[in-house]
Amino acid sequence: MSGLSKLSMLSINKLSYSFGGERAIFDQISLDVNSGEFVSVIGASGSGKSTLFKLITGLLAPEQGEIQIKGQHSGKRTGSVGYMPQKDLLLPWRTVVENVLLPIEIAKESKQRKLPAVREWLDRFGLAAYENAYPGELSGGMRQRVAFLRTLMTGKDLLLLDEPFGALDSLTKRKMHSWLLGLWGELQKTVLFITHDLEEAILLSDRIYVLKGDRGVQEVKVKLSRPRKAELIYETEFMRMRKELEWLIQDEN
Repeated sequence: MSGLSKLSMLSINKLSYSFGGERAIFDQISLDVNSGEFVSVIGASGSGKSTLFKLITGLLAPEQGEIQIKGQHSGKRTGSVGYMPQKDLLLPWRTVVENVLLPIEIAKESKQRKLPAVREWLDRFGLAAYENAYPGELSGGMRQRVAFLRTLMTGKDLLLLDEPFGALDSLTKRKMHSWLLGLWGELQKTVLFITHDLEEAILLSDRIYVLKGDRGVQEVKVKLSRPRKAELIYETEFMRMRKELEWLIQDEN
């Protein structure tokens, strides 16, 4: 994102982790995410993508190495990032606006004071007309918009998105990509994004990390200028990058 200083938002240094002290998931991996970047994490099943997120959020503790968020390497990281899982986890008995206000309630902030800002974001997300609708009345793509906005309302600078579009059909997913690309400049957030969709990773990201499990991690820079449009997937450079990522994924196996 232009105009933002490239300060380190997340720094992982020589991280090692294994299940039960036996099978190594990571062995001395290092990666970083700068302020304002959109960085994707890809890798074969079992390469440790979701485990990495659990380590960053503080749900798991590394065996070796350190994780710094905004330069702080305190062992307690729980609550320091915004997290959005693949399933939207919207509360079915609460309206759209009530779901979005949930992080504000948990933080014990004034809902009335925050409501004008929330309504402004609902409008930006194309949800203003659905403020009083319930999750069961929404399409899959709209539910994911609500879940994303709820994550944004945590107020955290670093957002971890774990395959947020993975359960959507291909057409809805493409619409979500176009929507997010159009909105990205306004968000002023840093995103670490897990995906199995190589086109999604290239289209949305500034950089991509390919996790190779106990064989380390490889960085791929996405040299496509912003703002981007979904039609980029048909261009030669895009297809070349997709081939490169396919080769790196196959090399894991």
